[in-house]
Amino acid sequence: MTIHKDLAAGRWNQLTLAEQLGNIGSEISRVLRAKENNNEERYKNALDRALELIDLTINDPKNKHRLREICRVREVVADYFAGNNEYCSSGESLNKYFMYFAISARK
Repeated sequence: MTIHKDLAAGRWNQLTLAEQLGNIGSEISRVLRAKENNNEERYKNALDRALELIDLTINDPKNKHRLREICRVREVVADYFAGNNEYCSSGESLNKYFMYFAISARK
């Protein structure tokens, strides 16, 4: 199921990698807020949106030289929110990682 139909249609690929990761960070923030508030529906929906944006980033041809990092980001996000947190991540570390991209995209 595609949640971001207009982005999946090609608009996402027009964004820089920093813009893409910054936008993913916004969704990650929503996932974390929903988790803190014990709002299961918002948590699931925000996580689905975040993972879809990561997948769109992985499939963007201009990012082919960064696939290792982007795929690892997906693995870490999925591990933290839906797995056993084998990478020992925290909400703070995820927010911090994505925040640098959001700041870079604004410049």
